Amino acid sequence: MTELFEGDAYYTGPQLDEDMVRQAEEDLGVLLPRSYVEVLLLQNGGTPQHRCYPTSFPTSWADDHFEISGIRGIGGAWGIDSSSGRGSSHLIAEWEYPEIGVVFCDTPSAGHDTVMLDYSECGPKGEPAIAYIDEDRVPRRIAESFDEFLARLIPCSSFK
Repeated sequence: MTELFEGDAYYTGPQLDEDMVRQAEEDLGVLLPRSYVEVLLLQNGGTPQHRCYPTSFPTSWADDHFEISGIRGIGGAWGIDSSSGRGSSHLIAEWEYPEIGVVFCDTPSAGHDTVMLDYSECGPKGEPAIAYIDEDRVPRRIAESFDEFLARLIPCSSFK
């Protein structure tokens, strides 16, 4: 699974352990998807090799996809639980994203759009879907799970 990420450590947090996961879940008030945690236990966030996600709707990025620049981990400056001003709670407040869950991706737009773990239907202890949030701030379900989200990321060169 480490082949998911490029070699740079830009979005990568400290070595993750189960205590950090439990603390982040407590701070965020949700259970994180186990598949997300398993990826982070191998590498705690980073820049994915495949960064484009096909859509059946136009986005502010393109007619048929959007791009992510990083998957956030836990802890450190880029962690979803960070109090550095870059954590999920801060991003939701700053960018007025809907309060449906946890921001776990960054995009090249630097805040105008994002990808979130969406707990709106399953509740904080359930398995979240994945939602894309564009400039209109309307959540659009793009995957039923974190695993499905990862599986659908493709090279951006596919769109050029």
